[in-house]
Amino acid sequence: MTELAEPSQRADALPLGPQSLVWKYFGDNRMYLIGPRPAVLQNMLAELGQGVLDHSTFFSDTAERLKRTVPPIFRTVYGAEDDNAGTQVRDFHHHVKGDMPDGSRYHALDPETYFWAHATFVEQVLYFADTFVKRLTREEKEQIYLESKTWYRRYGVSDRPMPADYAEFERYWDRMMNEVAVAHKSARYGVGYVTKGFPCPKAVHPVVWRVVATVFDPVAAFLTTGGLPPRARELLQLPWSERQERNYQRFAAFWRSAPVNWVWDHLPMSVRYNRFAQRGYARG
Repeated sequence: MTELAEPSQRADALPLGPQSLVWKYFGDNRMYLIGPRPAVLQNMLAELGQGVLDHSTFFSDTAERLKRTVPPIFRTVYGAEDDNAGTQVRDFHHHVKGDMPDGSRYHALDPETYFWAHATFVEQVLYFADTFVKRLTREEKEQIYLESKTWYRRYGVSDRPMPADYAEFERYWDRMMNEVAVAHKSARYGVGYVTKGFPCPKAVHPVVWRVVATVFDPVAAFLTTGGLPPRARELLQLPWSERQERNYQRFAAFWRSAPVNWVWDHLPMSVRYNRFAQRGYARG
């Protein structure tokens, strides 16, 4: 059964806003460096992957699906406490329900399923910042997690499965990855280009794409595979060598370096952040 809740700011969480770390990192345009990490991991929960397979246009029209889904999530984060898109995001999922292959039922608004989707975004912020911006302290990780509780409550879905603090979230994440995650068809499909290459986009001439793909495909494969947890790579059978891992870590260290961060921090806001983050910071 689904459980809905009234969103509110509570004492066990921290607020979102210009001083929050979630705002600082979630809309940062360097986020592309982690590849499709949250989307792939979401689909490794069998119930969520089945919902995508049964109801989503992600595979038939990926660009349109992203255009429809991603903006409301950013508006949830960068909106005001009393003016955000959280319940709109929730209501997109009322019809996403059906049968699992074993005959059991799934519903996107089941608290455990919905929280897993959110958890992959929280972990995305943590992973991105710690890998490509700076090594986060324990206190910063705790702050990000407590801010994410406010974020989740904006959806108006039961927070029953939500861990109380970052330590509990770590244990939750490890259990989900090591005991629950599976190589669902939706997840496998979502990373198929790692070994097969990207299909030619509709708007690009095939001859042009063959030239572009010689650079685009290996870069996309590197960012996608390197940006996944080792357990996910193992389940999805994605090729990854020790040499590739060393190269990935050198790549990440370059982005974390002081000179690169200094240059990035001195670029215009319009370069550093997406439009939703820019609007949030402008509103204050």
